Amino acid sequence: MAPMAMQRRPWRERCIGLYGHLSVRRTPKGSPLQVLELIIFAGLAAIVLYQLYAVLGRRVGRQPEDTPAVPTTAPALDRAPDAPLTAPADGVALTGLAAVKAKDPSFDVGRFLTGAKSAYEMIVKAFAAGDRAQLRNLLAPPVMAGFDTAIAAREAESRTESVEFLHAPRADLEKAEVVGADLARLTVRFLAEFRSRTKGPEGEGVEDRRTAELWTFERRLKSRDPNWTLIHVDAAEA
Repeated sequence: MAPMAMQRRPWRERCIGLYGHLSVRRTPKGSPLQVLELIIFAGLAAIVLYQLYAVLGRRVGRQPEDTPAVPTTAPALDRAPDAPLTAPADGVALTGLAAVKAKDPSFDVGRFLTGAKSAYEMIVKAFAAGDRAQLRNLLAPPVMAGFDTAIAAREAESRTESVEFLHAPRADLEKAEVVGADLARLTVRFLAEFRSRTKGPEGEGVEDRRTAELWTFERRLKSRDPNWTLIHVDAAEA
């Protein structure tokens, strides 16, 4: 039996035959279904607009108008910055360095401690050398009496001494006060290391020493004499 001959149909007809069974159902204009779709879309649009307003229209965080204005200039001080420190008007007495500054506004702690270290080295060396003339200019009479006794005892034994500082002494202000009208007393803590060379009947000796002492100086703040006088010496813990 001869095979059946297949008839070739045009491409357009094949496509129509393949998809011809699909159809699109159109909704007539003005039908209830179309009106219902419009209502749903309108409702969704209203919800979206409300959410945008709720987010974008809300004040978030601190607004510029909430911040108070900051003055560009500081208020003027009631007292000039360079005015001298004086006792409070309510009669409360000043103490320590404040009392010293109130009596002598030019007083400077750093300059005082620098001078105290120089005086310390000068007095220690003068004592070792037995220089009484120099010591009298720096020591109060009671302190001078004690130093003179020690120097005399050393001389009686025919001993001499010289001192060499290994390092610059350390000076720290321990206490400050004003006694009476203008008598200032300042106590300084000294830490020092020096080498003592002695010579006596038995020969020479060398000794390295480390000392810790409290020296108290005093001065009349209204006096024209800028020098401080050593009035007391105490041992201190190193």
